[in-house]
Amino acid sequence: MKIKTAQFIISAAGPEQYPVDGLPEFALAARSNVGKSSLINKMTLRKNLAHTSSRPGKTQLLNYYKITNERAELYFVDFPGYGYAKVSHKQREEWGKHAEFYLLNREPLTKVLLVVDVRHRPTADDCAMYEWLYYHNIPRCIVATKADKISKSKWQHHLKQMRSTLNCDSHDRIILFSSELGLGRDQLWEELHGSI
Repeated sequence: MKIKTAQFIISAAGPEQYPVDGLPEFALAARSNVGKSSLINKMTLRKNLAHTSSRPGKTQLLNYYKITNERAELYFVDFPGYGYAKVSHKQREEWGKHAEFYLLNREPLTKVLLVVDVRHRPTADDCAMYEWLYYHNIPRCIVATKADKISKSKWQHHLKQMRSTLNCDSHDRIILFSSELGLGRDQLWEELHGSI
């Protein structure tokens, strides 16, 4: 997939700062340190478009990235990492309210990409996020990152474990992804374009 332009637009603190052009938006939700920034950079073929925070859990804003490729123009909306232990309960509550408002009320939201590290069994936070999306009937796709960190022979075992632990709906797609290998990039672009 050829990328024409990819740029950071805004770190939005609330609805008044969301873009108003109505382009499709794909939200990326994940725990800290599962490779969201690397995924955005690999999808856009830009090495430093999304920066990894030196302090996980620091970002409280929704980071908007506008991407134009051969077939569409859209936004990636990078959510703050959830489940970071060193963040205060009050901060987590505030993030939750902001994220919930966006997910329930944002019309251009097309799909949520739930990003999970394939090496490990999904956490209670991952399961809670999936259950919440399922309960509210929000379109979703699970992206299983860091596939290059485990042997190819174990991929199916880990994917099966992920599907079982999250208690996925049979229609939910899980895409195996590696920002190092480029694995899953084409499949994920097809998933996004098919959702628009």
